Amino acid sequence: GGAPLPLDVKTRFEKLTSCRLVEGYGLSECSPVATCNAINGINKAGSIGLPVPGTEISIHDIENPEQIVPVGERGELWIRGPQVMSGYWQRPEETGETLRDGWLRTGDVGYMDEEGHLFLVDRIKDLILCSGYNVYPRTIEEAINLHPAVSEVTVIGIPDDYRGEAPKAFIRLQDGMTLTETEMLDFLADKLSVIERPSMIEFRAELPKTMIGKLSKKELVEEETQRTQG
Repeated sequence: GGAPLPLDVKTRFEKLTSCRLVEGYGLSECSPVATCNAINGINKAGSIGLPVPGTEISIHDIENPEQIVPVGERGELWIRGPQVMSGYWQRPEETGETLRDGWLRTGDVGYMDEEGHLFLVDRIKDLILCSGYNVYPRTIEEAINLHPAVSEVTVIGIPDDYRGEAPKAFIRLQDGMTLTETEMLDFLADKLSVIERPSMIEFRAELPKTMIGKLSKKELVEEETQRTQG
């Protein structure tokens, strides 16, 4: 919980256990879930499934939130259903920004295929604007996770004089494994576009986590900000 399930982790789990791993999607603001993959039906790789009964989901343009995007295009997920919160306790401004006529603005980027299956891409706040293009950290993380030496990875945007922002990857390796930045970039050469490839890779013994065990991009962003300003 707390972050999208890497496809490679799902594949390895199912191969190891011979059991189907069913992924769902929800937020604190619409607990417990808004979507779920079928237990016995179609379970598409990388999908967070279909809306649960009584739940509506629409995909909205990030720049023009009132505009719904066509099937297959990426946008912000909006959710309406009985599980959506009434609002934040004593925080009317935040409630007004998050709820629109009963719809919950999730802050998550995703898309829907022609059969209604939903796919989560990233958090809007984590997008990296590189040379005028939206670069999604999760796409980079998924590619890096394919390397057998990688245990954990998270990607953030850092300032870049030429491109505005550029991806930087923080990697924790599997115990006893070794890997260089050059080896990783060679590994990613046919998996990511030029602007998606990390401009920097930092290997660490441990990566910072939140109280719920989720990798903390916020802490790494703060570290990078202090480094550039210091």
